[in-house]
Parts: sequence; structure tokens; C-alpha cells
Amino acid sequence: MATAVATTEFCKNFINGQWVESKSSKIVDRRNPANTDEVVARIPLSTREEMKEAIAAARAAFPGWRNTPAPNRGKILFKATQIMQEQKEELARLLTREEGKSLKDSLGEIQRAINITEFMAGEARRLNGETLTSELPKNFAYTIRQPLGVVGAITPWNFPVAIPVWKIAPALVCGNTVVFKPATITPLTAMKIVEIFAQAGLPSGVLNLVMGSGRDTGDELVQSPDVHGLSFTGSNEVGTQLYACGAQRLKKIQCEMGGKNPVVVLADADLQLAMESTLAGAFASTGQRCTATSRVVIEEKIADQFLAALVERAKKYVVGNGMEPGVEMGPSVDENQMNTVLKYIDIGKKEAKLLCGGERLTGARYDKGWFVSPTIFDNVRADSELAQEEIFGPVLSVIRVKNFDEALNAANSVRFGLSSSIYSTDSNKIFEFVDKIETGMTHVNSPTVGGEAHVPFGGAKDSSVGPREVGHAAIDFYTDLKIVYIDYTGSKRESSIY
Repeated sequence: MATAVATTEFCKNFINGQWVESKSSKIVDRRNPANTDEVVARIPLSTREEMKEAIAAARAAFPGWRNTPAPNRGKILFKATQIMQEQKEELARLLTREEGKSLKDSLGEIQRAINITEFMAGEARRLNGETLTSELPKNFAYTIRQPLGVVGAITPWNFPVAIPVWKIAPALVCGNTVVFKPATITPLTAMKIVEIFAQAGLPSGVLNLVMGSGRDTGDELVQSPDVHGLSFTGSNEVGTQLYACGAQRLKKIQCEMGGKNPVVVLADADLQLAMESTLAGAFASTGQRCTATSRVVIEEKIADQFLAALVERAKKYVVGNGMEPGVEMGPSVDENQMNTVLKYIDIGKKEAKLLCGGERLTGARYDKGWFVSPTIFDNVRADSELAQEEIFGPVLSVIRVKNFDEALNAANSVRFGLSSSIYSTDSNKIFEFVDKIETGMTHVNSPTVGGEAHVPFGGAKDSSVGPREVGHAAIDFYTDLKIVYIDYTGSKRESSIY
């Protein structure tokens, strides 16, 4: 199916084990964000009826998949891990061509997906309940985990391999069947993921793929009474609506949304380490990740020294087509996202001091792509629009503070709470920061980005709602806990605890 060769592919849905062309007459082109002359895919905006067909296929496949012993489900995931590893280079090149990030970043994302699939395959042998002591004699109490049924996965364009995998893999291991709706602008990687699971031996109907808009296909996943759980990653605006709509229908809902992640740099920090990590967190993947470093909160006494090194390195950051050797940062994913970034840069020029970047890149290397220069603003107010709004681009805001208490307050001054980090050698301040920072994840002397396949992922405040993703915590979302009481007295009890 999907390949990494420079051809335009007409995308198809995958329903009940078959690749099928959509009946929709609405077709959109996906262009290479580094070279807009190249159309990499033509994507049908599938109809609501086609999503209903996929849901029906998943519903029909559920009893057989549920009854497949969990270790056998795990074996299929282990096979998918092997195939993904064998096709790693091809998949990474496809990702870069379609989404734009550097090949180095794409390879890192594919490895993350491989690690997650491998870990979840092992979880198939650890779908554990627990035994509990009873208040009654001759009464055995225990719990078991059971799948939800049909679950939906709605995924974004910025990590079009890793995020779908960290939803699909645990859902499958737990015995659910899945309907997958990827972002419209990253269809080829979505097709490749599904192809890999199919090659690994997944039965027909267990995993289905439908291209389309959120207004029709995504909404059907929320509305359908046959879908019992829904995992979403995307914007706060969409996630909030989806969560409310799902709650009205008593669906199990999980939403991962925005971030405005701070790096706090204290005066006693290793400034070289903090600078290098901040650059990687802010500009790798073009700043297009929910855990990207978007704010530096720094003590005034070291700010000038830190910023001199930061700006010098940022000016040397290699921007270009992600396929080219040595490129550190690719383009914005599309013209709309580029224009959003440029809009916030214009706002920043009125609110703060521009230190570097702040423009769309031009010239022979950039004219056919959506490239924005790595941008750093200084003297940003903690309550300014630049410091408060998620930009999703290579824009870094520097907020100067007098001391640790001011730094903590500034770091917590946004509605988001996904990730954070602190650079310091003072253990007292480090542990106080860990206690008081209002984020779901925090890092000490390392960037705001990054995570591991067996470690939970998720935020606080407006960044996340519902159970955590990734690691063993993902099992909590994709299963229902059933409590069992076995009375082995053989007779009626005289009294009851209920």
C-alpha cells in the first residue's frame, strides 16, 4: 500500500480487512510541506455512512477478538513490532515527506512507536486483576479486566505514527476492536500503520481506518451507540466539545490537548546544558509538539549570559528539507500553521523584544516550502498573549524573574499543564518545584520533551482529561474492571454486609 517513493498516492479506507476506495467526491491534496510543488497524496473526505460501515465491521469482529486469549493477541503485536523495525527507514522517510520533520526526528518517532508496541505486546500477559479479602467467611472476592468493545482513535498530524500506535496497541491488547480516524493531512503514515498490523496477522474488522473530516467521520465516532470508548489527541477546542458530547452518551473519553511548557533556569544551573536542552525542546520537530518548550523562565542575574549563548546557537540552527543530511528543523506542516506562527510572531514584536528569527524564510532553499526561522523573544510578560497561547511553532518566549518563587508563579501562570522542566543543582528547590509545578509531567535537568514506552503520558489543567496514556496506565482506559464475589458456603447467609 503506502510507500515512500515520490509518487502521488490516492488514499483508501481499510474496512473489515479490505482496502476500499471512498465513495466521496470530496478530495483534498496533501503537498510536501518542504516542497509544495509535490503532491504526495490525494485524500477522500469519507462520508458518515462509510464511518458507520467501519464501526459495524469493528462491532462484528469484537466477539472473536475478545475471545482470543490475550497472550495470542500479544503475539500479533510482537510481529507488528518486528515488521515496524524492518520497515523503520521506509516509514521514517514517508513521515518526513508527508509531515515535514527532519529525518532524525522521524526516526526517533518510529523508534518510540516500536518501543510502545513491544511493551504493549508484553502487557498481554499482565492484564491482571487482584484478589481481595472478604468481610464474610467462605467468600472469595476478585477483579478481572474486560475490554470496552469498539473504541475510536482520533489522532493529530504532528506525531502521525507514535500517537496512533500508543492508542491502537493497548486497545488491541485489551481485546477491543478499533476504528482509527487520522488527521486528514497525514494519511500515508496512517495507512502504513494499519498495513503493518494487518501484515502481522490481525483478523479482519479488528482494526479499521477511515479518512475524513472531524465534522462527519469524527462526529460519527462520538455519536454512535456502538462505540464505547474514544481516545482523542488534538486541540483544546475540539477536545472540549468531544468530551462534553461523549459524556452525554456515557462514553469513556480520553483527551490529550494543548501545552505551553516552561523551562525554569535558576542561577545555579549548568547553563550550557540548559541552553542545549532548551534549543532542542523549542525547535526540534519545528516546535510542533504538545510537549515543546515554549517558555524559558530565568533568573535575571544569569539571563544575559544564557541568552547570548542561546541566540548564537539558534542562529546556527539548520533549517531545510528534512530529507537533507544535517537538517535540524523542517517546515511548518502546512500554510495555515505557518500563518498562525507568523501571526503570533507579529504579536510578539509588539509585546516583547525580538532577539532572532521572526520571519518566513526565503531563498532557493525555502521558497517552495512553509519555513519559519527559529525565533526567540526576550522580556516577555508572563501574562502576555505570547506567553499564554499555544503557538505550535518554533517560537520561544523568555520571561525574566528575580527569584525561585517568581519563577514558579510564572511557570504556573497559564491554563495549560502538560510538561515542564527545571535546571538547577539545588535539591531543595528542585523538590519544591516538583511538588508545586502544575503539570502532569516534569523533568529535572532535561528538556520538556521526551518520554518512555512504559511510562504514563498526560497533563493537568486544560491539557488533559481522562486516564493517562502510554505504559501500564493505558490499560486502565481500555478496560472495564469487573468485581466478582464467589460464595462457597453452599447455603443462605443469615446476614448481609450490604
